[in-house]
Amino acid sequence: MKDVAKDTTLVHAGRDPRANHGIVNPPVYHCSTVLFPTLDALEDSDRRSFEVINYGRVGTPTTFAFEQAAAELEGGFRAVNTGSGLSAIATALTAFTKAGDHVLITDSAYGPTRRFAKETLIPYGVEVEFFDPCVGAGISALLRPNTRVVFLESPGSLTFEIQDVPAIAKAAKTVGAVVMIDNTWATPLFFRPFEHGVDVSIHAATKYMVGHADAMLGIIVCRDEATWTTVKKTATRFGACAGPDDLFLGLRGLRTLSVRLKQHQESALILADWLAARPEVSRVLHPARADFPGHALWKRDFTGSSGLFSALLNPVPRAALAAMLDGLELFGLGYSWGGFESLILPARPAGVRTATRWTEPGNLLRLHAGLEHPDDLIRDLDNAFRRLNAAL
Repeated sequence: MKDVAKDTTLVHAGRDPRANHGIVNPPVYHCSTVLFPTLDALEDSDRRSFEVINYGRVGTPTTFAFEQAAAELEGGFRAVNTGSGLSAIATALTAFTKAGDHVLITDSAYGPTRRFAKETLIPYGVEVEFFDPCVGAGISALLRPNTRVVFLESPGSLTFEIQDVPAIAKAAKTVGAVVMIDNTWATPLFFRPFEHGVDVSIHAATKYMVGHADAMLGIIVCRDEATWTTVKKTATRFGACAGPDDLFLGLRGLRTLSVRLKQHQESALILADWLAARPEVSRVLHPARADFPGHALWKRDFTGSSGLFSALLNPVPRAALAAMLDGLELFGLGYSWGGFESLILPARPAGVRTATRWTEPGNLLRLHAGLEHPDDLIRDLDNAFRRLNAAL
């Protein structure tokens, strides 16, 4: 569909009721084996295995429905599904690198992205260099003739640095590097990677796309056919694919993504403002707040903010932090995010950075504002601060 709002695309993309007896949602195909009526049909399916139903791992109608919806939503050529966000990152990075290549990765990248680069790409002969997420056009000084990939994540994991994606992408093109971005935080609704020079957009669909904390799913959306073909071939070689039920849950989640994000955004900003006024908090790291260092870039390039941000507490003993967190009733202590539930997690960026340093004292907490009423979330946090102060 062309010339329709994103909310409309979310409702209609990736489904065709007329092709499924009028059923609103695409059916879930549990499939490994596909049978062919003739030898000609079998051989034809082998020649066109990415375009037809050939084998369950390569794709089923459920697979194609989710991929088509994700690609249409983000404005890409086509998409490739995988079993998790990390598998999507690993597949995309591997698709465009080989021994002897040089890769630049933002120093603020998701921790598992960093580990994959260090523990898999480097041992296989790829030179990995981490760079300051705020480098902007200055990345030109780091580019080499053999720089094959520039990997971005904006906002950055834990500390939420906003990158100057257009400037970085423009510089990367001078050496022919493929520009990738982890766009999970913003989703296709709040940041449009292909309009800013990106070639490959990656999502942990586990998070906002699924939206219910009940599925593992990754998606790689590609700008053009050549890029998509490279990624698809790599995913097929790895056997990377999601299960049919998780793909269905991804499709289900997409239908309500817009309305959910509006509430996540509103609640997160309310919580961020409340936390910023607390004496126990030294600063809040939320790109949509005017006091955030990268706010101007966020305002220029993004159309909204999601429910994930961080707050830096003044230094306190671990026992006091535990007293604060252990008694929470609405905020869960847990990894991942993007579901309907609110989460909180101690974050430790200081121990992983190499191109930049995190030297701010205190305890960094990453929060995800779920779909609970913000007044109740504030009450939960207020009680948490009471416990913290009582433990000092």
